[in-house]
Amino acid sequence: MTFREDGQAALEWAARYLEHVNELPVLARVAPGELTAQLPASPPEQGEPFANVLRDLDELIVPALTNWQHPRFFAYFAVTASEPGILAELLAASLNQVAIVWRASPASTELELRVVDWVRQLLGLPEGWHGHIEDTASTSTLAALIAARHVTGRNVVVCSEHAHSSVEKDARMLGMELRKVPADEELAMRTDGLDLSDVAAVVATVGTTSFASVDPVRDLAERAHAAGAWLHVDAAYAGSSWILEEERWSMDGVELADSLVVNPHKWLLVPMDCSLLWTSRPEEFREAFTLTPEYLRTADDAFALADYGPALGRRFRSLKLWAVLRCYGAEGLRAMHREHIRLARLFADLVEADPDWELAAPLRFSLVVFRRRGSDEENERILERANASGEIFLSHTRLNGRYVLRLAIGNARTTEEDVRLAWEVLNR
Repeated sequence: MTFREDGQAALEWAARYLEHVNELPVLARVAPGELTAQLPASPPEQGEPFANVLRDLDELIVPALTNWQHPRFFAYFAVTASEPGILAELLAASLNQVAIVWRASPASTELELRVVDWVRQLLGLPEGWHGHIEDTASTSTLAALIAARHVTGRNVVVCSEHAHSSVEKDARMLGMELRKVPADEELAMRTDGLDLSDVAAVVATVGTTSFASVDPVRDLAERAHAAGAWLHVDAAYAGSSWILEEERWSMDGVELADSLVVNPHKWLLVPMDCSLLWTSRPEEFREAFTLTPEYLRTADDAFALADYGPALGRRFRSLKLWAVLRCYGAEGLRAMHREHIRLARLFADLVEADPDWELAAPLRFSLVVFRRRGSDEENERILERANASGEIFLSHTRLNGRYVLRLAIGNARTTEEDVRLAWEVLNR
């Protein structure tokens, strides 16, 4: 078959998958190593038709998938790869740009700068910030810590006890000392008695992974800057909600940040991976990363985005962000956010109305943290049985030592019916 024929078959496969994903189990029903045992131990000697790949997608790969595109995927932070983003990924792979310096891909470089600035405007962030795309928030935060250490000459990172694990991992990889600060009753980082005199970076979180809690960014920024420290804001999940005026309460003080990360692949319909990293101190950020070998020196290297992060080679990630922003528009994205927040409120109301259940943390954004009144063991069994049903997939965390459940809404296909079914399954 030709590229066009194979392409049409692949597109038909993708469309069919998206149309019927709600009929599949949300959580994969395989044991560890089960797929491996079905795959040949050695690579093929002769080539095969692409049709064989599609066949094995159905027979081998799909049964081993946890279906993140499923409307009842409520674990971690639910995500959506939207159709415009999926098609843009195909185009990006076709163009196969490697944006190591500007002349290696002027389009990839300049489109990235432009669309990241579009998102800056949509979220209400300050003018003049430099933004670019990394793969994930783990890398974006790593870059921020590198810049902070370069600028301050210090080696200590401070974050909340509820900060994302990537902060600890990044600090470990860089050989930096990590100090975790206890949280208050609102699950936000405490600031009383905080000594930052030897600190390189303070990481404030807007929308923690476990509870979607919000650290006091303004207070932390003022204290950090008074002590000569860098303030990095991790808003990987919740930052997208700033597209709504009514959710901008959580960005108080963000304008004081030295760097900020927001992930459109979490809550802006962009396929994995696409993490936006802004800095209000671009020249110092660039100093931390600029290293240009002779074979890459050109007269037009001012646009080299490799000078703002760890990676040299860069995929054409901006194409899928551009496609999503154009095809949905701010209006469509705002409508999606409002609906997800409404559905989270609906589920929280169901929890609060039932004396056998309780909210374990305040409802924030589109995350509900709750538990059944009873033992940790009972809650764990409920979650295991619900996930094993294949009808829904939730994750858990611990709060003050107690086992609690998390229901995160973020899939564009999730409806009120899906949310009510989740409640029914949990009670069943």
